[in-house]
Parts: sequence; C-alpha cells; structure tokens
Amino acid sequence: MTSQVSSPIAASNAEEPPVVDALGEQRKPAKETRQLDRVIIRFAGDSGDGMQLTGDRFTSETASFGNDLSTLPNFPAEIRAPAGTLPGVSSFQLHFADHDILTPGDAPDVLVAMNPAALRANLGDLPRGAEIIVNTDEFTRRAMGKVGWAVSPLEDGSLAGFAVHRVPLTTLTVEALKDSGLARKDAERAKNMFALGLLSWMYHRPTEGTEAFLRRKFAKRPDIAEANVVAFRAGWNFGETTEDFAVSYEVAPASSAFPAGTYRNISGNLALSYGLIAAAKQSGLPLYLGSYPITPASDILHELSRHKNFGVRTFQAEDEIAAIGAALGAAFGGSLAVTTTSGPGVALKSETIGLAVSLELPLLVVDIQRGGPSTGLPTKTEQADLLQAMYGRNGEAPVPVIAPATAAECFTAALEAARIAVAYRTPVFLLSDGYLANGSEPWRIPDVSELPDLRVEFASGPNHTTAGGTEVFWPYLRDPQTLARPWAVPGTPGLEHRIGGIEKQDGTGNISYDPANHDLMVRTRQAKIDNITVPDVQVDDPSGTARTLVVGWGSTYGPITAAVRRIRTGGGRIAQAHLRHLNPFPANLGDILRSYERVIVPEMNLGQLAHLLRAEYLVDAQSYTQVTGLPFKAEQLAAAVAAIMEEDTDV
Repeated sequence: MTSQVSSPIAASNAEEPPVVDALGEQRKPAKETRQLDRVIIRFAGDSGDGMQLTGDRFTSETASFGNDLSTLPNFPAEIRAPAGTLPGVSSFQLHFADHDILTPGDAPDVLVAMNPAALRANLGDLPRGAEIIVNTDEFTRRAMGKVGWAVSPLEDGSLAGFAVHRVPLTTLTVEALKDSGLARKDAERAKNMFALGLLSWMYHRPTEGTEAFLRRKFAKRPDIAEANVVAFRAGWNFGETTEDFAVSYEVAPASSAFPAGTYRNISGNLALSYGLIAAAKQSGLPLYLGSYPITPASDILHELSRHKNFGVRTFQAEDEIAAIGAALGAAFGGSLAVTTTSGPGVALKSETIGLAVSLELPLLVVDIQRGGPSTGLPTKTEQADLLQAMYGRNGEAPVPVIAPATAAECFTAALEAARIAVAYRTPVFLLSDGYLANGSEPWRIPDVSELPDLRVEFASGPNHTTAGGTEVFWPYLRDPQTLARPWAVPGTPGLEHRIGGIEKQDGTGNISYDPANHDLMVRTRQAKIDNITVPDVQVDDPSGTARTLVVGWGSTYGPITAAVRRIRTGGGRIAQAHLRHLNPFPANLGDILRSYERVIVPEMNLGQLAHLLRAEYLVDAQSYTQVTGLPFKAEQLAAAVAAIMEEDTDV
C-alpha cells in the first residue's frame, strides 16, 4: 500500500523549512513575519473557478509541511451551476495548526472571494477583523446585479469591519501570461493558481510540490502546464513585492500532535478505498466492487478501478440493483464483495441486502450518506440513513452497522467491516457521509504488520454424517462460536448446494415452509448479529465526576470533541462517548448510559440514534439535531450543550 501514497510528513522531528521564493531559491523574508498557532482559510468562487483544486493543492502542501489540518469542501450539485450566481458558489475551507485540531473551523480568518457571489455567499460567516482578498476585476455591475447588489460593497463602507485586500486577480494573471501564447480566455482560467501562489507566499507554504503537480496534471498540454506554473509564481511574487500585503504568517509544524511515523494527507473516500484493498490482502480474497456512480460515493469506484495490480475488479453497473446483484454473486463465488452507494441507492438495493441476509454471505454495503429524502442534497452531508441501515428491509433482516468517526478512520472501519462480514457470514453496513468522504486530514500510514489477520477458511469437504452413515455437506451447519455457516466456493466437488431467497431448512439448506423452522432461522440470524464481538465503548471523563454525557456517532466526532473541550476549558464537567459500532451496540453501553444523569445526543438528522438508545436502554437521551447539509460548528454545539446542562441545573 505504501507504494500508492505520497507526501510523507516526518512527524517526530519536523523542522521548519527555509523560506524559498517561487523559483526555489532560499530567500530571507523582507517583510514582517508573524507567528500564528492556527489559521482558517476559505477559497470561494464560481463552480468553474477551480476552488476545489486550489484548496486541494494548498492542503497537500500544508500536509507535507507538517501541520495538523481538517478540510471542508462545499460545492453545488449541478455540474455547472449558472455562472456568477449564489447557487453556483463553490468553496473549500481549510483549518491548519501547530497543534491537534478536530474540525475545519467555525469561521474563516481569511476569505478569498473570486467574484461578488462568492463574497455575498460567505460574508455572513466571517468574524469582524477577518481578511478578505477580493478579485476586483469581477465586480462589474452585471455580476453584482446577479446577487442583488446595486452598489459595490467595496465602495459603500459595508466591509469597514474587515481587512480588505483589493487584488485584480484576472488582470494580473493575464498580464503574467501575456507571452504564453494563450488566448485571453484560457489565460484567465489560471487566476486560481495566481491566488494559490499569493496565499502560498502569505503563509509560507512550500511551492515545489504544486509545480510538480501542475506539470503532471497537464503533461499532455505543456503550454497549459507552464502557464499555470507561471501564474502560480506570479501570485507568489506579487505577495512578496506588493505593499498591500505588509505581513506574512508562519504556522509551525504540529510536531507534538502526531506519533512518530510517515504521514500523508487523505480523504475519507480514499482512506476507505485503501482499507478495502488492505482487507482483501489480509483476507486472501480477491476484491470485487459492484457499483453504480452516485455522489458522494463515486470516488471509491474511481479509486479502486486504478488498482488492478492488487487483484481488484470493479464493475460499473447499469443501475444500483444490478450493482449489488453482481457484488452478491461475487460473494457467492468467494470474493470480498463490496457495493458502494448513497441513501437513494440503498433504497434500491434493499431487496438484495435481504437476500444476502438469507443466504448468509459476506457483503460490504458502503453508504456515503447525503442529504435527503429522494435526490435531496447530493453534495451536502447528513447522517439520516441510520434507521434505514438498521431496519430498511422486509422481514426480520438484521445487519451489523459500523460508522467511522474521521476521514482517516475510514481505513480501519473498512477493515473492521470486512472482519465482521467474513467471520460471521453477513452483509455489513458501513456508514460514512459526505463530510468525511470529501474532507481530509493527516493519516499515519500503518505498517502491514499492524493490520488484522482476516484469513478465511472455505469449506473443503463434507461436514455432516447422516443417520445412515453417509458423509454429506450441509450448507447451514453452523460454527458454535459465531453461528456462521460454511462458505463453499462454487465448483468445489461434493459441496453443491441451493441458494435463493426462499427460507432454508436449518442445516440442510433445503427449501422449508415449516413454521417452527422459520422461527428458528429468524431467531438464529438475529442471535448471530447480537453475538458479534465488538470493543467496549470508551468514555472520556477526565474529572470522573461529570453528570452529563454527550454521545455521538460517525462524523460528529470532531465537532462534539471540540465542543466538549471548550466546555471543559470554561470549567464545565462533561463526559463524552463516541459509538463506532451501532449494531450490535457495545456490551457496556447500557451501564455507561445509566451512570449519567443527562445524556445528550447531537446528530445531523432528527434524532435517530437517540431514538435507538431510548428504545434499547430506556434512558432519557436528549437530542440536539441539525439538518442543514453542513457539519456542526464547535462553538454552536458547545453553547447548545452548555444551555441544556444549565437548564437541568436550574430545575
């Protein structure tokens, strides 16, 4: 796996590199340099302005520098939303620091606004005193009219509370590329690289990696590659020479935040893809992905299709139903089978998931959740598929459910899902979401020796002797520990057996309509899931005297942990627990919930986990919910939790 990753970070003994100019020559900064412990930057522009690419490159260089970081890409669902309009704004927020951080940040310290729509869409998120870098070339009457501005905010005093830098990004880019031979329209497209160069100077980011990236990306168009490099260097040099930027900033590497090791920047979907490949290698099974493209899960299909060298086979089906059908067929054939989708696709796959429950075959169902119902908000995040994963099938069809807490944890979550699937012969839901899928953070590349042993033993011969003394193969004879049935690869002599959706007879696997047998099989399948071994949930309660417990799952981990830290800093006593296994719940969860007077459950839905906890443990779990398509802000969550604590104290 290490051959597939890049941008390592020396976490244990990182030294601050010398400042270099855009030509790679060491230079002592002529301007004042201020030290900061953290910065939140948001790049915003039209969906065609390359804000995601700009943010990705700044993130990659920040990761290679050694900062801890967290990102929040935010973009329209339309492939090309109307240019210059509020619905067409695309943004990328990056929070980086010299210490451990948990979220992309609540409010940007710096906003790069490529047009009026970008400024208007993001202005409300800026704290007073924030820096705004504005592309003044785009502030035409027509462009401002699209967002409802009759007078330019650059002229009417409405930005007086901010540090505004007026930069004609388009003009400066075109001027820098006047000798490139490119048409003006093509030259203008490089303005995002000019902005990236300027911010790279402003925060002392390395430059060599970005230049190498641009030359690789546009290898078939060397003229375009060189134009982007020139624009990038021009932006860096503009920051160095203009008087409008009198100060640059340094954020030291977060050396103490990471254990020693080799790190890289990784997104949730990429980590999940690597985890699936690692699971296949550790189990000795070929990896098969049956998938239909759907936002925000498609990146997993794209990534896995690149790794045929690891024995990965990917199938882009004609629809969601065909995708999971092919994956289930691959599971029957002895593969580590995976299907990836989002909420609408899960609805279409539900019948085949029920079939997988009946057949008792390992199958990973990866649901990258998004806003719903129906098509909903394809590019926005939500946690509203939990009850669908738990109960969204006909009949009694229990399925294990796990959820990673961070982008990096998607790697180990994939390994854990595979462990459960192959050991217990069951489909498993892995619930990620758009925030984790597209967001990124540093990830320590594990040594292969650290990965779990997932090797599988297939059935190889008869496993039952009849009353007449004949040795036969019973496909539903169970392991006494796991209740898993044998996994027999088709074509193995003597192991022929029936499959299908009609109820099976215990042991023989023959079709059965016997009432007592059906009752036994239903209860056995439930018992198999209930008896899955999962780790106990850990409680973070430093004071040991907290009366309030905040419980979360999935991607709310970062905001909840940041909020809890804020409350503790203010003197509050509060405990936190985060659930990775949602079905079955950890064995100690009930005792933990009952040991606190208050249980608060923040979720990006209308209270689905809280509903499950109330039903299972009869505790008064209080919901705090949000369904805006965006993750919680730490300050907002801290205030809400503190208010609940105060209300209960008053009573």
